[in-house]
Amino acid sequence: MEDKRRYKVYKIIMLVVLVAFITFLCTSIGMYQYFSKDKKVWLTSSSDITSTLNRYKSIIDQYYLGDIDEEKLKEGAIKGYIEGLEDPYTEYISKEDMKDYLEDTMGNFVGIGIYMVKNTEVNKIQVLAPIKNSPAEKAGILPGDLIIAVDDIQYTAEDMSIASSKIKGEEGSSVKIDLLRGKETKTFTLKRESIKVNPVQGKILNGQIGYIGFSSFDEGTAKDFKVKYEELQQQGIKSLIIDLRNNGGGIVDEALKIADYIADKDSVLLYEVDKHNKEKVKKSENQPFIQLPIVVLTNKNTASSSEILAGALKDLGKAKIVGNKTYGKGVIQQVLTLADGSGLKITAEKYLTPNKTEIHKIGIEPDEMVELPDTVKNALVIEEKDDTQLQKAIEMLK
Repeated sequence: MEDKRRYKVYKIIMLVVLVAFITFLCTSIGMYQYFSKDKKVWLTSSSDITSTLNRYKSIIDQYYLGDIDEEKLKEGAIKGYIEGLEDPYTEYISKEDMKDYLEDTMGNFVGIGIYMVKNTEVNKIQVLAPIKNSPAEKAGILPGDLIIAVDDIQYTAEDMSIASSKIKGEEGSSVKIDLLRGKETKTFTLKRESIKVNPVQGKILNGQIGYIGFSSFDEGTAKDFKVKYEELQQQGIKSLIIDLRNNGGGIVDEALKIADYIADKDSVLLYEVDKHNKEKVKKSENQPFIQLPIVVLTNKNTASSSEILAGALKDLGKAKIVGNKTYGKGVIQQVLTLADGSGLKITAEKYLTPNKTEIHKIGIEPDEMVELPDTVKNALVIEEKDDTQLQKAIEMLK
């Protein structure tokens, strides 16, 4: 009797264990299938960016604990997608930043007066050059300085558009800039001013040599150049120095207009080549009205549209180049305004000089390589007598 009772209890216990085991097994299989299916969501690759983003969106909607701002997610996705091109010259411009960007291109804004580029080697924002007579130049900011922080917020090369918008602000307000110069960190607190970008400067050297210098190609630069040249011409100049040192470029058409003042009619000034290797030829359209001996001054910060002008004049035999090898930015960007008001600055073409010489990441070699003295700390405020590049140009034109 006792053995039968024990056997019955044993059967019940075994039944419970068996049911538990089967339940565990079924649950495990179900969980495995669930997580395996979920894992496939993460591992499945797709060339369709929309379906990929929708997949991530569904996961975020299901699991993310915090608040979701759809506009910020969309903007972040666009910026990340474009940054994946790893092109320092292609960038997304938000609707809020487009107005400032277009004002910069037109040549007027409120800020401290610096041109910036992305230094991808160190992932920092680099000062290409301060604008003449700007707060930045007066304070002593130099080409090559690396911007670490703006108002104590750190930025990298990828954040250049954001940093640029933070540097700008209301006229009369102040901004704090932390820079890295070599191994030394420098801090500047500057008052923002209304900046007239690209003042074209002119003067006469040694009695008969005209000098024209400017720091970018903005809307109206070619017209200002022409006016300045005509002023010098009326004073009897016999030759001309065009100073493109620390000129970071700008609007290509402005550079081509200046080349048109000098080149013979129908001369090739530039080849623009798109991704399909389709060439677009830019030629001079008018008879030249500047027919003097010309020397163009360049340095390592002579970039983009400056290289287009220098390269055209060199290849066409219209000028000699003196100074240092140029920066080597041989690609052209287009700025597209999208339906929502945002913009895309995109590298759409590369350019070749009239001799079909590649410039990108190469630069233009000067006819006369001339270094500045080692004692010169600031090439922007150098005295004429110490400016070996300028003195070489004067010597060649005497």
